[in-house]
Amino acid sequence: MAVIVKYVVERNGVERMTFTSKKEADAYDKMLDVAEALEGMLDKVDVPLSEQQVESLALEMAKYKDDFISVLKGTKPSAEKEPKKSAKKAEEDSEDKVTAIKQA
Repeated sequence: MAVIVKYVVERNGVERMTFTSKKEADAYDKMLDVAEALEGMLDKVDVPLSEQQVESLALEMAKYKDDFISVLKGTKPSAEKEPKKSAKKAEEDSEDKVTAIKQA
């Protein structure tokens, strides 16, 4: 029998996300804290937004907070980085190349 540790991020009694590492769970929880603070700020804006729009906008802003901070400071946001390939995907790509070479 295997023991699996799971970290659950919960807000207002609602389970938001489950992680296998504490670091990821803490980062997600911090992002939710930022989004909650942004919601409070967006509620004060004189632009007609629904509650759902405010929540969605705040969450997206929290996800990309570093880019927003850069723009607000007057600098360009960091260039988008391509997601790293998983080890399995990289291995499959290598196998595909070897197969293609053998067939040629």
